[in-house]
Amino acid sequence: MEWGDVRVFLAVMRKGSFGEAARSLGVSHPTVGRRIKALESEAQQALFRRTKEGLVLTDAGDRILKLAEAVENSALAMERRLAGNHDRLEGILRISSAEWFANYVLAPVLSELTRRHPAIVPELIASYRLLNLSRRDADIAFRIVPFTEPDIVQRRLMRIPYALYGTPEIADIAQRDPAAVGLILMNTAQSHFSDVAWMLDRFPQSRRVFTSTSRAVQAQMCQRGMGIAVLPRPLGDAITGLQSISMPEPPPSKDIWVGYHSDLRHMDRLRVMLDIADAMLVDPATSPK
Repeated sequence: MEWGDVRVFLAVMRKGSFGEAARSLGVSHPTVGRRIKALESEAQQALFRRTKEGLVLTDAGDRILKLAEAVENSALAMERRLAGNHDRLEGILRISSAEWFANYVLAPVLSELTRRHPAIVPELIASYRLLNLSRRDADIAFRIVPFTEPDIVQRRLMRIPYALYGTPEIADIAQRDPAAVGLILMNTAQSHFSDVAWMLDRFPQSRRVFTSTSRAVQAQMCQRGMGIAVLPRPLGDAITGLQSISMPEPPPSKDIWVGYHSDLRHMDRLRVMLDIADAMLVDPATSPK
């Protein structure tokens, strides 16, 4: 297997189509098709199969994947050494997370990542939507629910505590006359979240005054005295003018899961970011009391 064939094979595997692979390599669509056909003739079996999500590896293709990646790593290491920067990590790292998590938890990690490796460019996709890592919508994602897509490497990163927040005036009203305060909640699509049920259960007479998919926007409305909101503590504690409201039972905490597609398990810039995150982010669930 020649390096040129390896590049085509890996491009098709990563892009999921001949057309996208051709564009990434700067060659024609027929060229990619011919190179894959030649590889399959040499292997005497199909290396890819078509699915509704694009081309995926067959068992035969999967067996040669590690060999192809080893060839790629060797070729790229040689290129870096010839260029005189073999220790340099570079490239775009596409990261998906909720806006509040990016602002109040991930920001120091990303700052340290770029300080250590200036040629790595984090590209943050701040959204509540669950992006599809199998389609490479992002390289790595942080979310509050486990991943269900196939071929995702995932683990629980940390547990985030939540609390009830309001301005001092609203907090006082909430303690004296709970029915008089407004509730700031997730919108209808997220109404199944455990914190929404917790809030409605403890303030059954209070009216809903504002809903949003954004925790950061909820915090801003809360800061303006619109009502009370359940917020992640890293966010709520950072907002000037808000205070946590003591309750007999606090809102449920949430696990943060990190995941990436198994095809990216050898991506150096992804691994160094995870190493920095593990070193900098303290998990309240496991830290000493």
